[in-house]
Amino acid sequence: MSNSIKVALAGAGAFGIKHLDGIKLIDGVEVVSLIGRELVKTQEVADKYDIAHVTTDLNESLAIMEVDAVILCTPTQMHASQSIACLNAGKHVQVEIPLCDVYREGAQVLELQKQTGLVAMCGHTRRFNPSHQFVHQQIQSGQFSIHQMDVQTYFFRRTKMNALGQPRSWTDHLLWHHAAHTVDLFAYQAGSPVVKANALQGPIHPTLGIAMDMSIQLQAANGAICTLSLSFNNDGPLGTYFRYIGDTATYIARYDDLFNGKDEKMDMSKVAMSMNGIELQDREFFAAIREDREPNGSVAQVLPCYQVLHDLEQQLSA
Repeated sequence: MSNSIKVALAGAGAFGIKHLDGIKLIDGVEVVSLIGRELVKTQEVADKYDIAHVTTDLNESLAIMEVDAVILCTPTQMHASQSIACLNAGKHVQVEIPLCDVYREGAQVLELQKQTGLVAMCGHTRRFNPSHQFVHQQIQSGQFSIHQMDVQTYFFRRTKMNALGQPRSWTDHLLWHHAAHTVDLFAYQAGSPVVKANALQGPIHPTLGIAMDMSIQLQAANGAICTLSLSFNNDGPLGTYFRYIGDTATYIARYDDLFNGKDEKMDMSKVAMSMNGIELQDREFFAAIREDREPNGSVAQVLPCYQVLHDLEQQLSA
């Protein structure tokens, strides 16, 4: 690997663009190949970000010798197989959340990562948002301990659309995608594995084929609990809001911003070198490559979350 890390990015949609914006701010990293589903639209994004190589075939980019690493922002159903393809090609890989929507496929990614020794990371961005980093630092220093997390994940998505409100070719999922953020974050912040999990879901959408409303309860081995409400039917404020209730404080996290229990905004400017969780996530990926170490959010670290999701899926289908 040269001094500059050369990256191929697959997925020129809403989240791919978030990564491109973040990478622009990181020294010593260059996106040299962009992969998208539609060549004309992908070329338009490539032109905006001065990316020389454009293709609709991931394998074409994996064949480029100078590519050191790949970031996958592709449909959920492709994540595990494409991660395996990247590792088999000798490329470090960061795959956007979720790692998989079938647990055994995620386990296969981890097994190959162990064989290759390459960096394999999953984009569990909540680990990197300054708001959640602040809470984590409070926990690590012994100043705060979680009693309960109350989480609301609400969107209005009765059709296939992405975070920009644009049509997408695949169907999103409350359990395997949006619940993955909270299941992983709860165990990470509690510092204790999830030992109990229960779920209820509402009616299945007649055309999307998924539940549009869901409720999940979690308990960690140390006794902390989490209640998660999810909906694609919410015609109102959108996004995910985390309320941490602990022994010394209450915190409310809204993406990168943090508020106290009285809804007063707190200063996060000194928590990390950026206020952008995606940028911080990418910085960790590239730092792990340079330093030849396991990243925060490695496939090994997040895989237990997918075991919980698998168990919940089995419960819901029983």
